[in-house]
Amino acid sequence: MRAATLDSVPATPAVTDIDTPSPQAGELLVKVAASSVNGFDAATAASYLQGMMEHRFSLVVGKDFAGTVEALGEGVDGFAVGDAVFGVVMKPFLGTGSLAQYVTVTAAYGVAPIPAGLSIQDAGAVGLAGTAALDSVNAVAPAKGETVLICGATGGVGALAVQIAAARGARVIATARPGAEADFVTALTDADVHLVDFTGDLDAQVRALAPSGVDAVLHLAGDGAQLAGLLRPGGRIASTLGFGPDAVQGQDVTAHAVMADANAQTLTTLAADAASGALRVPVTAAYPLEQAPEAFAAFGSGALGKLAVTCA
Repeated sequence: MRAATLDSVPATPAVTDIDTPSPQAGELLVKVAASSVNGFDAATAASYLQGMMEHRFSLVVGKDFAGTVEALGEGVDGFAVGDAVFGVVMKPFLGTGSLAQYVTVTAAYGVAPIPAGLSIQDAGAVGLAGTAALDSVNAVAPAKGETVLICGATGGVGALAVQIAAARGARVIATARPGAEADFVTALTDADVHLVDFTGDLDAQVRALAPSGVDAVLHLAGDGAQLAGLLRPGGRIASTLGFGPDAVQGQDVTAHAVMADANAQTLTTLAADAASGALRVPVTAAYPLEQAPEAFAAFGSGALGKLAVTCA
């Protein structure tokens, strides 16, 4: 099969021919129709995860997948050959990723059915970013009318988090530079989104909108300590970048380090919202699998939203 692989890190993934995997006990073999590029994938290629997770070379990159069940491993219940499924590769090692024509995934974790109304492309792009966004918003649990600052709003996680927070009635402040970034963020939701330019005086811009401090922060980019300083007393910050409780000791704020938990319930919730139109998967460009290296380059250059990859 064709797959985007790494023979070492740091390196740019290359599309190569490798053996099609076989499902082990408790696994599904999925024929992948769509995937996407995530920050996790870029971090893998850049060698940032060396020493944190086992790397098995040649290493197939990719976390998101959407496609059809091709075969079942021993002991699998609840799925059948031909089922349309999507999710996130959640194995404890790196190597058998989803930027490929086929992927093996654990049937008990990280996979859910694709509902009617959800396109394959959107299903292949929503898993990891959507989970990180939903888990981050849930961690700070904004009440209706509370102000949430989302730093990193132009990325895949941030673009979904803006929508989720706004749908809960939060007053959203989002980082975006004037021009294309600002237009992208304001088009995500019908709710009013207040924009601040992170390349300027961020503190002054946020304080102008929330003089007493914001109620909550989603730290998806930028300086966690600076963002925590923009919270009101008793405020909450959720970080996908490792900024946790130890970083705010002695401060009257609460910090949550978020690790995306792509369980079936979360995936099902995201899929239902995307299928109904309540949540828009912010795919801004799509690449064939053979152009996966170009997709990684575009991601590294700061592409907006999600970059989909067609694997079929």
